[in-house]
Amino acid sequence: MNPENLADGEWHRLHPATPLLRGGIAFIAILGIVIANLRERLLELFIPGTEAPGDPIDAIVDRGLVPLALGAVVVLLLLCIAGFYLSWRMHTFRITEELVEVRSGILFRTHRKARLDRIQGINIVRPLFARVFGAARLEITGAGADSNVQLAYLGSARADELRRDILTLASGSRVEAPAAVARPGVPGGIVGQRVAEFVAPELDPSLAAPESVVAMHPGRLFASTVLSSGTLFFFVLLGIAAAMIVVWDAFGLLFGVIPLLFGLGSYLVNRIVKSLRYTIAGTPDGVRVGYGLLSTSNETLPPGRIHSISISQELLWRPFDWWEVKVNRAGKSSAQGAAGQQNTTILPIGSRAEVFKVLELVLPGLVDEQTRAIVEAGLARAKPDDGFTTSPRRAVVLRWFSWRRNGFALRPDAVILRRGAIWRELVVVPAARMQSVSLRQGPLQRALRLAGVHVHTVAGPISARLGALDAGDASGFFRDVARTAIGAAVADRTHRWRGATG
Repeated sequence: MNPENLADGEWHRLHPATPLLRGGIAFIAILGIVIANLRERLLELFIPGTEAPGDPIDAIVDRGLVPLALGAVVVLLLLCIAGFYLSWRMHTFRITEELVEVRSGILFRTHRKARLDRIQGINIVRPLFARVFGAARLEITGAGADSNVQLAYLGSARADELRRDILTLASGSRVEAPAAVARPGVPGGIVGQRVAEFVAPELDPSLAAPESVVAMHPGRLFASTVLSSGTLFFFVLLGIAAAMIVVWDAFGLLFGVIPLLFGLGSYLVNRIVKSLRYTIAGTPDGVRVGYGLLSTSNETLPPGRIHSISISQELLWRPFDWWEVKVNRAGKSSAQGAAGQQNTTILPIGSRAEVFKVLELVLPGLVDEQTRAIVEAGLARAKPDDGFTTSPRRAVVLRWFSWRRNGFALRPDAVILRRGAIWRELVVVPAARMQSVSLRQGPLQRALRLAGVHVHTVAGPISARLGALDAGDASGFFRDVARTAIGAAVADRTHRWRGATG
């Protein structure tokens, strides 16, 4: 029998366990808490004149109201089940060659749409409890605020198939009708299938070439967290508080320190657990980022959806040559990324070699030998003739430590900005993703014959801004970047990365 094609343009329903996963258990738990805490008042409400000095259950038994109470419980459960069933029946979706549409609601209906050519990524999240039912939440990330569309929940395998079909349609190809495939049985039935899903690798080896996979080392993640500026600042505050407690007997500070310790511990554990089995790999439909041990998440970012990239380094990471990679995207998933950070962080910690592998994945075709050499120079200490146009010596008034590193390099397909001497950062902006460029010169900069430039992209954690440049260099940057951006935007074809097949 042919498997059902969820991208056939017809309306389909979600996983049958959706009502339970989306709030059924929480509703039952809240109802139980309310009944447990208000049972005496509830008894007085339904049985007027009853003071219920003891257990209400005993009062119900003594008055012979057991059948009535059981009937009320059954009616309440049937109403809840009917409500959940209607909610599931009325929640439908369909995938056409142009749109993803979702209709939901019983009394108040909602109808959400997302254009396929505006898709910025597709994220599949498998919470721990949903994995028990073999279900997953598929979230389609669109460009702009409040533009995401969720399908919660689908069968785990069907979610992977639907993501593949949506990306195929978005790439300009057509979805082939699924062939009849006899799926091999799993020993142990449903239980065996759930166990196999739990122990299966986060990234299917058939989806990506092994040489394109970057994995996270848990030990490196823990060490980098301890050596981060935020953690060190916390320990400094903790040391000051301990000294005050010992010297001035300020034991009242313990009430503030102990919760902070628990908070830091939970943050470290959450950061490590979320990053276990972390992978980033190249697939035919874009970059795939996956992570998680108990609750898992994996997102595919189609080509051309990365608007800028930041490679940064904490001061204490320098001896180990560790780096963090962030990106700006037009849309954001509601799920947090690896290490509990925002999903704009695609490599929480990695070596220099891993950084270049990630660059080759997110910017295919832009990282040639010359660009790689410039990026290498951008990550290292500033040197003469390293390919960057840097700030003049007079900029030391505004950039005390970093004027030698503060600079830019222009490539035919990208702009590379370098800044920071203590906390180093390199920003790469693909020319086709630039929205505009501006030049700014304040009174002090004008007196020093300096100026600042800003390459505008979509909003995000990365700011492609550079200040304290020579005024002539800044004017040339403005002119060259504007010309490069127009040409790159005209030639860009990444929104149809596979091309139409007829």
